[in-house]
Amino acid sequence: MIRAVVTGLGAVTPFGLGVKTYWNGLAAGLCAIRPVTLLDTQGLRCRLAAEVPEVIPGSRRRSRADRLALAAAVEALEDAHLERAERAEVAVVVGAVGGGMFEAEEWYWREAGRGAVEPDRRALGAVLPWSHAEVVANALGLYGPRETLTTACSSGAAALAVASELVTTGMVDLVLAGGVDAITRICYLGFNALKLLDPEPCRPFDRERRGMSIGEGAGFFVLESAEHAAARGARVYAELAGYGMTSDAYHVTSPDPEGRGMARAMVEALTRSGLNAADVGYANAHGTATPQNDRMEGLALRAVFGAEGLLVSSTKSMIGHTMAAAGSLEAMATVLALVHDVIPPTVHLDSPDPEVAFDCVPHRARHAAIEHAISNSFGFGGQNVTLLFRRACT
Repeated sequence: MIRAVVTGLGAVTPFGLGVKTYWNGLAAGLCAIRPVTLLDTQGLRCRLAAEVPEVIPGSRRRSRADRLALAAAVEALEDAHLERAERAEVAVVVGAVGGGMFEAEEWYWREAGRGAVEPDRRALGAVLPWSHAEVVANALGLYGPRETLTTACSSGAAALAVASELVTTGMVDLVLAGGVDAITRICYLGFNALKLLDPEPCRPFDRERRGMSIGEGAGFFVLESAEHAAARGARVYAELAGYGMTSDAYHVTSPDPEGRGMARAMVEALTRSGLNAADVGYANAHGTATPQNDRMEGLALRAVFGAEGLLVSSTKSMIGHTMAAAGSLEAMATVLALVHDVIPPTVHLDSPDPEVAFDCVPHRARHAAIEHAISNSFGFGGQNVTLLFRRACT
């Protein structure tokens, strides 16, 4: 049996550049949700977001999202200590939604303001989500299979699930996989119009929650077979021991109100890993802070894990909902929780919702040595992914 292990991590988040910066922010319970600077928010219900605060490396000829992806991918490959010659056969799997929409919107609004819209091939070419895989693979000399997945907010997690399948079926030894998204007008204005954004920093699992906070970023993993990692003496963070991918097929936008598809994804992850529900000690929840989704995830968690014993937290309370990047960044938080024996908190959780009958680690991180943890990601219309990680053997 081939096992998929994590040997490299790279991140660009609302805390700044790098995995260390990301983890330090999470462990300290910091909130990176601040007033928006990238967009004009005058007159909007919500005027906050979790933006990447630093100058993103790379040519400004590339889209903001492409630069986020490339910076995270470079860190992941360097962290895995892969020499340039070893990279030639690396596969690339990227979860993405917005593509280079931020730059395309700027171009369109500029041209429309002049009274004419002239084609800009660079802006239009960069808007497509698959541009990130092309940019990353071509810039870094990765000539293995390439794939782009678009499953709404679960895209980054779906990319990791597919990457693990490439490894465990023996198709490839090494995969660079993750998710990326940048803040865009269409996303920010759309969720504002739907009244799904909280005017204050979001409060997952709080009975007074009023909606999401939007974020942006990129998270990339190097996954490889355990045998390949051992042969080259690679450090292993954790094993991606199982995953579940389901579709609710309930409504074009709404998930199943009873959380049945969510629960099936968690059960599939357990089945693939050969574990029982009692073996899992922590769930990094999807935890968007919308009234309906938090309630449904609580129902699904209870259906699979019972009402006690599982620690649950939502890192969206600190970095917002990073859209297609959410699944990979939250999976990274889950892996780092296993590495450091620390559970990231759910900040702003003052009045726990009794319908979410779990210890949601309010306000402060908590020391807890656990062997197995899951990361949940649930996309628009019921596109569900659960990733299950096992602590690395020492």
